[in-house]
This record gives sequence, C-alpha cells and structure tokens, in this order.
Amino acid sequence: MPSRWSIGKDGGVRAVVRRAGFADRPSRAITAAAVAALSAAAWAALDPDRGAIAVLLAAVAVVIAGVAWLEGSPGSVKDLTLVAALAGIAAAGRVLFAAIPSVQPVTVIVAAAGVALGPKRGFAVGALAALASNFFLGQGPHTPWQMLAWGGCGALAGLSRRALSGRLAFAAFCLALGFAYGTLFDFWVWYGFYPHTEAALLVRLAAGVPFNVAHAAGNVVLALVAGPELRRVLERYERRLRPEIVWA
Repeated sequence: MPSRWSIGKDGGVRAVVRRAGFADRPSRAITAAAVAALSAAAWAALDPDRGAIAVLLAAVAVVIAGVAWLEGSPGSVKDLTLVAALAGIAAAGRVLFAAIPSVQPVTVIVAAAGVALGPKRGFAVGALAALASNFFLGQGPHTPWQMLAWGGCGALAGLSRRALSGRLAFAAFCLALGFAYGTLFDFWVWYGFYPHTEAALLVRLAAGVPFNVAHAAGNVVLALVAGPELRRVLERYERRLRPEIVWA
C-alpha cells in the first residue's frame, strides 16, 4: 500500500491506484472461475450420474476465466471492438457453411486471429463466434463446449504464432485443430451421456472419426487458400490499433 503514495504528484498517485484496481478485477474473476470449475469436478466425482451438468459448469467457468483474461488488457475497449467484428465474420462463415457437414471455417478464422493478434484475442474471437453462431444454429448444453473448444484453438494459435508463419505450417496446425476440436467433443458426449466404460469411449470416438476427418480436411483447404492472407490483414489492422508514445 505505501508504494501507491510514493509519487509526488496527486495525479500520478491516482493513476497508480486506478491501475491496481483495474488489475485486481480480472484476477478475482479468474479465481472465482477456477473455484467454480473445481467445485463442479468435485460434484461429478461424488455422483457420476450428474457428470453432464458438472462438466458443463466446468466449461462455463473456464470460458468466464477467458473473458476475464481479455478484460484485463489495458486497451480492452479497442480489443472488444476488434474481437466482436472478427467473431461476427467467423459466425457468419459458420452459418453459411452449415449445409456442409462438419466443415467449420470458424476454426481457420479463429486460428488466424490467434496468430495475428495473440492468445487473448484469439480465445475471445473463438468463444464469441460460437455463442453468436448458435443463435442461428441452436443453443444448448453444447454451446459452452464449443466456446471453450474454439477459444482454445485461438489461444493455442496465439501461443504458437512464431512457428506458424508459413502456409504449410499453418495448414498443418489447422489440420490438428480439427481433430482436437472433435476429440474434445467426443469426450464430452461420452462423459455426459454414455456409460463410463472403455468400450463406450471407443464407440464414441469411432463414431466421431468421419466428422473429425471432414472438419480437418476443410480446415486444410481453407488454410491453404486464405490462411496467411487473412493473418496479414489482421496483423496490419492490429498495428493501427497500437498506441504510439511520443516523447516531448
């Protein structure tokens, strides 16, 4: 606390206090989300029959933590504007491709956003795109899982951005994301609605293979056609949003 009063000018002191308060809010939200996830996991362990709702609550908690993570950014207003625009584009692409089973352009758009804009914005674009598109395609208990899965795709792309500068590397990454996305959903369906046995898990994973292959193949085609170009457009736009510091 004394460090807040170490600046001689009153305006400086007030600025320090505001920054500290701003930084504390996301921290508290992330802590609360982590506690909620832990409570849901404990609930599931006590009664496996309630596994579906418990795991759903855990997914919601992780999504809330991701939103709080983005909100902790100093330029959150500009970030939210950019994220909303990209999520709208991704959601529109998903709705337009809905007639083609398991082809999800959202994955490539979210991955490009993560590579160009970083893991925070990538997570937010993925989560919001899933939520927005489901207003047209149908909300349900799967929505938080789609938000978590596509948000995770964006965050992972942001964390791996240095290795994804090439067209082939980005396409291979989107290929892996297609299988990872589908596998996460298969595990959720198995845990929430199937007997918790190895045989039931294998049945669920086998049933999901054709859909995961279609998703991954669609990702590769879209990534090869437009992935790097989309990333460069987003990088140029992101540079325009960066604050410039001019020394007098």
